[in-house]
Amino acid sequence: MGARPPELERLDMQHHMFKVAMDGKLFQVPLQDPKYILDIGTGSGIWPIEMSGLFPNAEITGTDLSPVQPTEVPPNVHFLIDDATEEEWLWNKEYFDFIHTGHMTGSMPSFKRVIRQAFKHLKPGAYMECKELDPKPKCDDDTMPPENKDGGYSAYAMHDWVDLNVRSGRDSDPPRQFRIAHRLAQWMKDIGFVDVEQRVFKIPTNTWPEDEKLKTIGAWSENNWLDALSGWSYKPFLALGWSKAEIEVFLVDVRKSIQDRSVHAYMDFYVVTGRKPLPSEVKAAS
Repeated sequence: MGARPPELERLDMQHHMFKVAMDGKLFQVPLQDPKYILDIGTGSGIWPIEMSGLFPNAEITGTDLSPVQPTEVPPNVHFLIDDATEEEWLWNKEYFDFIHTGHMTGSMPSFKRVIRQAFKHLKPGAYMECKELDPKPKCDDDTMPPENKDGGYSAYAMHDWVDLNVRSGRDSDPPRQFRIAHRLAQWMKDIGFVDVEQRVFKIPTNTWPEDEKLKTIGAWSENNWLDALSGWSYKPFLALGWSKAEIEVFLVDVRKSIQDRSVHAYMDFYVVTGRKPLPSEVKAAS
C-alpha cells in the first residue's frame, strides 16, 4: 500500500483544528438516535468515520466528487461519488435525520440551492448543519494593515488574495460564490428552516495569540494555509488571466502575511444549524 496523499493528511488536520475550536464536538445539534445521516463534501471521510462510533446504529453516507475516501471503514459508513448540485438526489424526499456540510467555499454556483435540496430531503423535525470558514481576515487590535480601496495592492497580501478570489468567482461561468459563511443563516431562514443558530469561532492565522488553545489552533491554521495555498490559488487566478509565474510571485507575499506574527489576524469559522419544521408548526405559522 502506497503512502497516503499529503492532501488527505491536510484535510484530516483541518478537521481536527476545527474540532478543537468547537471544544471537541463533531456537531452542534441535538441528535437523538438518528437512522440516516448524510455528509456532503466529505473529503477524506473523517467526519462520517468519527460519527460512526457515536451512532453505531445509524447509516452514515459521505458524498464527494472525488473518490479519495478509504475503502476499509466501519460497517455503517458508506461513500458515494455524487454531485449535490444536481436537480435529482439519489434518495427519497424526507429521508435523512441529519445533513452535514463543510468547507464548500468557492466550490459551487449556488450553495443556497444545496440548502434547499437538503431541506427537501430532511425528515420533518430533522437538522442541517453547515460549517464554513470565512477567509476574509479580521483583527481586533489594529495590528493588521488596512485594505487598499483604490484598486492597488495592500500592505497585507491576504486582503488581496481574498479580493482576487471574490473577483474570479464573480467572473467565472457559471459564477462561483467565494464567501458564503456569513450568509448561511439567512439562507436557511429564507428556505424555511426554524431554530436557526449561528456560532462563530476565531481561527488565528498563526501562533500570535497568548491563549494556549488559540495558539495551538493558530499553529494548525498556519500549516493548513501554507500547505493548501497553491492548490486554492491556481484555478481562480489562472481564470483571471495570470501566468503561473505571476501567481507564484504573488503567493510569496501571501505566505509572508500568513506567517507575520506582528499582525494579530484571524478568520471567523461559522457553524450554522437549522431544523426543518414539523407539519404542525407549518400549519400554525400559516
